[in-house]
Amino acid sequence: MSYNVNRNVMDAFYRYKMPKLVAKVEGKGNGIKTVVVNMVEVAKALGRPPTYPCKYFGCELGAQTQFDTKNDRYIVNGSHDAAKLQDLLDGFIKRFVLCPECENPETVLSPNEKKGIIKQSCKACGYQGLLDMRHKLTTFILKNHPDTKPNQPGTALTKRKERTKKTENGQKDTLRPSSPRAEKSDASDNDVNGDAEDNDDDWSLDVSEEAMKERQKILTAGVKNLTVSNDIEKTQSERLEVFFEYCKAKMDEGQLRPGAETSVYKDIAGEAERLDIKENKAIMVLVELLFNDNIIKQIPQYRILLLLFTHGNPKSQKHFIGAVEKLIEINKEQLLPKVPMIFKAMYDHDVIEEEVLLDWGKRVSKKYVSKEVATEIHAKAQPFLKWLQEAEEEETTEEEEDEYDVKFDDKARGESLKAQEAKNAVEAKPVVAEAPKVETSEDQDEDDDDSDLDIDNL
Repeated sequence: MSYNVNRNVMDAFYRYKMPKLVAKVEGKGNGIKTVVVNMVEVAKALGRPPTYPCKYFGCELGAQTQFDTKNDRYIVNGSHDAAKLQDLLDGFIKRFVLCPECENPETVLSPNEKKGIIKQSCKACGYQGLLDMRHKLTTFILKNHPDTKPNQPGTALTKRKERTKKTENGQKDTLRPSSPRAEKSDASDNDVNGDAEDNDDDWSLDVSEEAMKERQKILTAGVKNLTVSNDIEKTQSERLEVFFEYCKAKMDEGQLRPGAETSVYKDIAGEAERLDIKENKAIMVLVELLFNDNIIKQIPQYRILLLLFTHGNPKSQKHFIGAVEKLIEINKEQLLPKVPMIFKAMYDHDVIEEEVLLDWGKRVSKKYVSKEVATEIHAKAQPFLKWLQEAEEEETTEEEEDEYDVKFDDKARGESLKAQEAKNAVEAKPVVAEAPKVETSEDQDEDDDDSDLDIDNL
């Protein structure tokens, strides 16, 4: 049995087909696992390595995955129904296979590990763009390119020991594979009769910053993935520190700057989301890195990045205000007199919502700064808060006046007069019969003044 690759398409003659996913549960208890029997066939129909959808299942289900590429066994830990995995596969296809423009599954992924981006191009319509990097699978794709063999995901830190004439003659290499000089020793066989003192070198590991950075570059893809997955297990303070170092590196490289590409800002937001701090205190790290005593001009410059963290998120907005309070405390002499302008810049550029600002102004908190400094900041912010409150009241008043005008239009007045006539009329007679009745001069005058109202009763 086969399905359309895009299962939203109901056309029976749809050209892109894939086999129905087959899953088999094996083992019992803690060792229970689900083997995707035809993962290779499904992945081939999608034009993706079988490791991608299998890893996607693991990300979505919060389960570990195993790849036995030699025997074509792709495993997701735990017991999972085939129908559920098929539904998850639809999500993978939408995110990583279908073209955003024409929705055909003829896309090619081109990961760039150095820049941390994945380009997506479509053979059908010619679309070219960047993949959304917020999903955890993108980290795996960056480390495991589509054209990489599954059993060779990265470069090994240690070199494979090969048989040489030295070994055959009974001589042993005295250097460890991880020794800084082992590479030099393996490069040529001319050093066999070299200095004995050189072979008896220091076995300690070079822990200088340059050497550590160099070793980090040649870590295997598998080790890097383990490092990424372990970040989420760290405390919030440790994760914030990881995020700080990530953003600091972007700044040092010149990527995190005013007017930077939106993709850079999205990458930063994606990293915060990966570390599970985007909805929390990640914005405080950005304030610490990006802002100084020139904050009034810097807020509009970094508006797009700030909105990725604060838009529709009152909790993050409160942390933003707290971080700004701390910045004011540090640069008290320069920034305290500018408090109203700072808060107006937050409001004008939609970084902080009106309700959050008014709620902040209701009470002084010493959560981020001392009570004394917090009191001073609130006192300086009063002109802005008063202006904001009055603007809100004026808006409310205008809305009420609009409602008032609607209620008392001509038709509404006509109805109220009729109701009054009905009350004064004889109870035994119908209201309709009494409406056109004229008995006194006063009634006649009233009817003359509102002659247009009598038309409704005719």
